[in-house]
Amino acid sequence: MTTYSARPTDGAAWITGASSGIGRALALRLAGEGYTVYATARGEEALAELERDSSGLSGSIIAAPGDVADAEAMARIAGRIDAEGKGLALAVFNAGIYLPVHGETLTVADFDKSFAVNLSGVVNCLVPALERMKARGRGHLAIVSSVTGYGGMPTSAAYGATKAALINMAESLKFDLDKLGVRIQVINPGFVDTPATAGNAFSMPALMQPEDAARRIAEGLRSSSFEITFPRRFTYVLKALQFLPYPAYFALMNAATGWKKRPLETR
Repeated sequence: MTTYSARPTDGAAWITGASSGIGRALALRLAGEGYTVYATARGEEALAELERDSSGLSGSIIAAPGDVADAEAMARIAGRIDAEGKGLALAVFNAGIYLPVHGETLTVADFDKSFAVNLSGVVNCLVPALERMKARGRGHLAIVSSVTGYGGMPTSAAYGATKAALINMAESLKFDLDKLGVRIQVINPGFVDTPATAGNAFSMPALMQPEDAARRIAEGLRSSSFEITFPRRFTYVLKALQFLPYPAYFALMNAATGWKKRPLETR
């Protein structure tokens, strides 16, 4: 079966989490490639600014504000995209939040909010997008996860759990979507300089700028790969660590992050 990759002539692109960071940079890059990009985020002013910044590009950006945690709102946006122009060809589900979690100060709320945005938020968009792609017999879906989904890291008990679930979700769906003519990819970036990573309390090796990450993603969307991950000199090391026995894994993580020497958090 030939691997389908969406093109600007096939229809519109939809990007969630488009008001800042990777999502914003990717929206501008895809608009520069000729896509009509529907940009979704909660911040209407930021989306209006993004629309203005796309002026002069070969494609365009259309603000489609909404909260990914609102399933009905996401269904309406998917329907709007499908009804306008040539319909929905490419969807990149990028919206996410990072709430640092410390074992000594756990709260249910941090997990609930992380799951609502990072995991259910993807499902709320994926289901209506897939319904429209199935009707056409083709489509291209990409889920932005993270290398924190490979294995546990300090402060990532909630965030990493959602990202591990997204990787598994994409892997599991691929079996059926291949038969439907709908392509699915998972995007696992390393550390990218965004508002979500600004408060990290540990060093971030191979930190990338959002524009570089967007370029890597755009290239990956045109490739035949299931996983888009970068920078590989860093992400492949993290992937390889999963083959280590747990004592070695935890020792290396503690050494790399200096976490064992950090004092306990208090609230």
